[in-house]
Amino acid sequence: MPESDLEELPGVGPATADKLHDAGFDSYQSLAVASPSELSNTADVGESTAADIVRAARSAADIGGFETGSTVLERRNEIGKLSWHIDEVDDLLGGGIETQSITEVYGEFGAGKSQVTHQMAVNVQLPQEVGGLHGSAIFMDSEDTFRPERIDDMVRGLPDEAIDATLEDRDIEGSADDEDAVDELVEDVLEKIHVAKAFNSNHQMLLAEKAKELAGEHEDSEYPVRLLCVDSLTAHFRAEYVGRGELADRQQKLNKHLHDLDKVGNLYNAAVIVTNQVASNPDSYFGDPTQPIGGNILGHKSTFRIYLRKSKGDKRIVRLVDAPNLADGEAVMRVQDEGLKPE
Repeated sequence: MPESDLEELPGVGPATADKLHDAGFDSYQSLAVASPSELSNTADVGESTAADIVRAARSAADIGGFETGSTVLERRNEIGKLSWHIDEVDDLLGGGIETQSITEVYGEFGAGKSQVTHQMAVNVQLPQEVGGLHGSAIFMDSEDTFRPERIDDMVRGLPDEAIDATLEDRDIEGSADDEDAVDELVEDVLEKIHVAKAFNSNHQMLLAEKAKELAGEHEDSEYPVRLLCVDSLTAHFRAEYVGRGELADRQQKLNKHLHDLDKVGNLYNAAVIVTNQVASNPDSYFGDPTQPIGGNILGHKSTFRIYLRKSKGDKRIVRLVDAPNLADGEAVMRVQDEGLKPE
């Protein structure tokens, strides 16, 4: 939406419109879902003016009212499902990773969390008929895990029918057994992954706001942003806020960060995948002592929680721990040179 449209809201002149745009509020909808205090702090406008702007934006955007269950069901039909290309895992997740939701993937070191984010950054770009969302990806990297070489491996490891469909979709001549065509496809896939390295928790939070701007810029493009990966969500927060005395501050910032990520998913129909570190609970005498970091804040905000556990060799157990509409369960996959594969 052009800035001039914002000037139609009460209390918004050219200067305020510029401030709002610079702060990332470039549509009625983005203003409508903001709080007056958030608007006041980020866009440097008075609290009462911010409240008036938000109220007017909510009215103009026509959001925030009640609606029938059938209307909600109709809107949920717009939600996309991002396939893992592993039937057992897709069945467990009801068809794949949902857009407009936060999916948390947690597990110990080497369980395959980063492998999942890399594979989804590839899969999201595939045409819908072969399990993709025909979109681009944003990758926020807080642990220096992103490797273009791994994307290369995974593109080449896709099923032949997925490669052929993607080549045709991108007007690249050739097929899955044509090395030059696949080389060109790899380059094209890498071009559609926007990567940023987060150096600390504040920078990571800033990148979430930048991700919203980037998703807005690509909203009407051929490959809109359909995936936001954060690998890992909690590493910086865990390192910078140490001890019980800083726990409240950490959780408050983490909560704000999660809401910013969720906005990207909801505003732009994108899947949000966050990886999470774990700790061992020494008080646990029975069962698995491994617990995800982030406490109840992350537990409540994550729509889907997936626990990855090492098994023999390259096998990994994918356990669905929490989902609003799916039963808990487990599936098995393999982490191989060519990417995530069925057992």
